[in-house]
Amino acid sequence: MPFGYVIAQIDVTDPAAYPDYVAMVGPVVARFGGEFLVRGGRAEYHEGEPPGRRTVVIRFPSFEAARDWYHSEDYAAAKLLRQRASTSVQTIVEGV
Repeated sequence: MPFGYVIAQIDVTDPAAYPDYVAMVGPVVARFGGEFLVRGGRAEYHEGEPPGRRTVVIRFPSFEAARDWYHSEDYAAAKLLRQRASTSVQTIVEGV
């Protein structure tokens, strides 16, 4: 079965609040079988500007698991905190 990936490009607008989101999201990702593959770090951009300067990639066991995590009640409080502390584009894709 193909994996599901959440690819997030994020601009942190409230650096004081964002670490609280980072602390909350890890356990919820793990509950849905997710694993962080990329969580910030050095990046180089080519052929256009990304919608956010922080890139996060999370692998889930399936596309459905990624979608279930994103829309879950378990993630709702963390998602709201992220939305208050940043702007982003969140993409869920199926991949290898």
